[in-house]
Amino acid sequence: MTERLVIYDSFFGNTQKIAEAIGIALDNAAVKKVSEVNLEDLEDLQLLVIGSPTRAFQASPDIKSFLKELIKVHNLSGVKAAAFDTRISIEMADSGFLRALINLFGYADKKIEKALIKAGATISLNSEGFCVQESEGPLVQGELDRAQDWAEKLLS
Repeated sequence: MTERLVIYDSFFGNTQKIAEAIGIALDNAAVKKVSEVNLEDLEDLQLLVIGSPTRAFQASPDIKSFLKELIKVHNLSGVKAAAFDTRISIEMADSGFLRALINLFGYADKKIEKALIKAGATISLNSEGFCVQESEGPLVQGELDRAQDWAEKLLS
């Protein structure tokens, strides 16, 4: 049983680093990879943060699957929540075509946020994206600090 939980998925370690920074900012909240989460982790939860790398303009397959199950089997009524992703910023996109696709389809954070709402959670902080320099990283300088600053707003 955990009061505060950060759930993430990560392919190259960037989203994991952001999740760990958020966990520290949330007074050392539990931080778990989505594949390690079980239903008991969601009992007595007061705050839930979920993050994913943006892959093809969506959350990772494991995060999407987890969110689908969460909507079906668990009521997050009374749970404060927030969503984040890691992404290549639209300014760093190397082609006009990619920038157009980003404008059209967006990033994973908003999709995660919508799923949390469907599961009954109350969004306590607007979702956020943290930038990587290239698809495999590394994180853009300052993003870990920015993630902690963002997460600290959840405590107020």
